[in-house]
Amino acid sequence: MSYLVFARKYRPQNFDTVVGQKHVTQTLANAISTGRVAHAVLLSGPRGTGKTTVARILAKAMNCIEGPTPSPCNVCRSCTEITIGSCVDVLEIDGASNNGVENVRDLRDNIKYKPAYSRYKIYIIDEVHMLSTQAFNALLKTLEEPPPHVMFIFATTEPHKIPVTILSRCQRHDFKRIGLDDITDQMLYICKKENVDVSSESLTAIARAAGGCMRDALSLLDLVLSCSEGRINEENLSDIIGLVDRRTIFKITDAVLSADIVALLDVLDDLYQNGHNFKELYSEITEHFRNLIVVKMGKKIDKLISLPSSEINLMVKQVKDIPATFLNQIFDILYREESAIRFSPNPKLALEIIFFRMLQVKPALPIEVLIERIDGLLKNIPRQDNSDILESKTDYKHIENDRPEEKICEKAVDPYKEAGYETGSKKSQTDAVLGENNLQKIWKSLYKVISEKNLSLATNMAKCSIKEIMENSIVIEVEGNGFNFGRITSGKNLDILKKICNDFFGKNIEIVFEKKISAEVNTNKKDKPAQLKDDALNNPIVAEALNIFNGSIHEVKIL
Repeated sequence: MSYLVFARKYRPQNFDTVVGQKHVTQTLANAISTGRVAHAVLLSGPRGTGKTTVARILAKAMNCIEGPTPSPCNVCRSCTEITIGSCVDVLEIDGASNNGVENVRDLRDNIKYKPAYSRYKIYIIDEVHMLSTQAFNALLKTLEEPPPHVMFIFATTEPHKIPVTILSRCQRHDFKRIGLDDITDQMLYICKKENVDVSSESLTAIARAAGGCMRDALSLLDLVLSCSEGRINEENLSDIIGLVDRRTIFKITDAVLSADIVALLDVLDDLYQNGHNFKELYSEITEHFRNLIVVKMGKKIDKLISLPSSEINLMVKQVKDIPATFLNQIFDILYREESAIRFSPNPKLALEIIFFRMLQVKPALPIEVLIERIDGLLKNIPRQDNSDILESKTDYKHIENDRPEEKICEKAVDPYKEAGYETGSKKSQTDAVLGENNLQKIWKSLYKVISEKNLSLATNMAKCSIKEIMENSIVIEVEGNGFNFGRITSGKNLDILKKICNDFFGKNIEIVFEKKISAEVNTNKKDKPAQLKDDALNNPIVAEALNIFNGSIHEVKIL
């Protein structure tokens, strides 16, 4: 065939024209200039990044009539034959189809013969990781101490599959994915040489679809030029190679951020009717939200995002009024649900379900706003002495138990039976003097009911006890500081406690509170760490922060 695809027609023929691998070509050029070229070289990296091209250039550089030279002439017999692949002294071997031990034995038998007319006999083994373990073992000794006229150049996309014993005998050069700008510039150069009109946006879209692979980019460019007439833009590019127009990605993102489910479903339906791959679409949407987060961060955008400046400016406008926390929530859902799209027999339906779930997410408050609220609480809460009773008028929201008050007690408990009195009227029983053990039993039963019905109240009453029970009243001793006393004796907690006691004793009970003064341990003499913990747990700011964050305290650490 007379037609050569761009990947072959514009294959670099010297180190200077290799795109995006300056770190490799410069190292090899320096090694050739100083006469320090290794007898075994390993070129590893992603597909289509120039490994085989560099291997051929290195072979020409070593065998050029003017060489060894970092700039082969490309006109001598050796250079021209290597270029067209007919040089008898440079053998290119496919490791995938010649992976047996017998193939390596034949190679090992032939390397003792000197080259026909070149300076070196060079073996280029592509996809060398495909060799069998036995083949690698047969190659070991020869690879470590080959004849002076032999050179090995290995290429692989999976260096981790090569035995360490082979890797240690090679000089390794790692190729990287080619940058978006480098691929775009190379295609622009080819388009000018071919006198074809392709918009810069289309070239950028092709380069992005290539994923850092120059060969893929040139193959897509070949396809586009073959299928198009006249100027090529993003509209007909989408129809030819199935790429989603970038404007469509922005439409989808706008619909998600504005919670417009109708517009979102409409865009997805259009893409489905045009036969787009929803798995690839999902990948592009996920990457776009990742880029939005980077843009929102506002640092090193040009380095972290491989997109034209025009698109970056659009993304800046898109996230201007969107909290970073909300973007993180969306990106987290997209990342976690990726497997649902990948394995779904109906990716369109799976994507719609994900978007339905996504639009139900309520934007989280930015941490700056939460800090401002806590600072506001700090300014509004008056300072109190721990020894005083805190007359709290704040209606603290219960963060552990959200049962309605009318369901706090469902069954009255006979406290006298709990205390061990089996006969007699309650009148005679209450006239009797209840011993300390009996009061403890009654309190234990009452506290159990409080814990079941309102855990927050029970936490505040953990150190309380019943001091005395009379006909229509009960005396409860409260141990703790003034804030703790105030939480129990005022506001909503007091109403809840009264209802619990009324249901527990089977009648209306008046509750009398007394602060418990311990004769054994003085609060002022409490060890400092314990006092600090109590202060932290009973601090009103902590209580309000728990309400704001809907959280609970797991541990208190003193630093």
